[in-house]
Amino acid sequence: MTSFKRRTFLNAMAAGLAFGAYRPSWAAPDRVRMFWWGSNDRAKRTENAVKAFEAGNPDVLVDTESAGWDGYWPRLATQVAGRNAPDMIQMDPIYMREYARRGTIAPLDKFVGTLLNIQGFDKSNLESCSVDGALYGVNAGVNAFGLVIDNNAWRERGVEPPTFGTTWSDLLEKSKAFATANKKPGFYALADGSGVEPVFEIWLRSQGRELYTAEGKLGFDRPLLSTWFRYWAAMRDGGGCVTPDIQALSKNAVESGPLTLGHSASDFGHSNEFIGFCELNKAPLSLTGIPVFSDGERSNYLKPSQMFSVSSGSKNPEAAVKLINFMVADPVGVKFLGVERGVPASQVMRNLLSPSLNENERATVDFISNLGPYVGKLPPAPPTGAGEISILLTRVSQEVGFGSATSDEGAASYFDEADAILQRR
Repeated sequence: MTSFKRRTFLNAMAAGLAFGAYRPSWAAPDRVRMFWWGSNDRAKRTENAVKAFEAGNPDVLVDTESAGWDGYWPRLATQVAGRNAPDMIQMDPIYMREYARRGTIAPLDKFVGTLLNIQGFDKSNLESCSVDGALYGVNAGVNAFGLVIDNNAWRERGVEPPTFGTTWSDLLEKSKAFATANKKPGFYALADGSGVEPVFEIWLRSQGRELYTAEGKLGFDRPLLSTWFRYWAAMRDGGGCVTPDIQALSKNAVESGPLTLGHSASDFGHSNEFIGFCELNKAPLSLTGIPVFSDGERSNYLKPSQMFSVSSGSKNPEAAVKLINFMVADPVGVKFLGVERGVPASQVMRNLLSPSLNENERATVDFISNLGPYVGKLPPAPPTGAGEISILLTRVSQEVGFGSATSDEGAASYFDEADAILQRR
């Protein structure tokens, strides 16, 4: 999904240079390009917010572009390489350190308290958007990973759906029971989570391990990854999750997931994606936590979601920062975005939104509240190359799923390639 907004370019007035800081009413407005990933619903909300921003800031025009997660990062990398980076970039923690240390995005500290009014953000939010002590982004909200469920589909097959506190062994048994009672061809209890890195990360954390260490190395070993692959092999063998060919259709987007395509009664996703799931699915949905171990550690965490960063090559960084501030700290902008990018990081903005939330939006906020007993500390910041390693897990999981590699072979392949990626830093 790609969305462009084109306007006729205004001719720059050479005489404007003679007036210095003075901008006459007929001077060409500043132009800002904004690029983000997300669903059609996110695009509609963002476009409406941009129109409201332009109405209040007639000296700024915003050109917008969006894509799905899988297409977003290659396109952004191409634009950066071509020295054509957007002014305002939607950023994710998995890539932030890499982009910051390469000088692709600019530190924002000098704008805090002037153009950027984020003093009400929790310290943890600001720290999670920082690299080497400098602020490189502002998060639009807070989210967590969860399980999106069509409860009716589960209960029609005589199985109670997973809920908060469901264990990994429970999930396996429930999904097999679903398969036994199911009469609908090509329909399964679950999406295949073996290649979904956030699910794998939560599974690791419940056992006291991390995806990465604070030093930027892998925080787990090969036998643990083999065990993960074997768990999902058992799930596939029991008919509990979708087949590899169905899972391969997923492009890390709500629109292409097994639940939305009608192949599963459940799918994994970030809490802010729940609204998109509800928009695209006719059946009523609910949102619950990722499974746990009965004696495991607190494994989930509240993630700063959809950070907004500014390109270091932006010709209008002040205008880009004004747009960021509008999206995260201005009541008008925050109302347009709602909780689709996450629950607002500012308590003031959360209180502002609360009375106007619809049922699905309130369910997102309730999920964050109910997740409290399962939430641990933030994991170490992902190292440079983490985005590439995330894609690697998906690819290797597919090789194991299709039977071209055993669980042990897949784990060995993953470690060999991941180590090589980390050594290139």
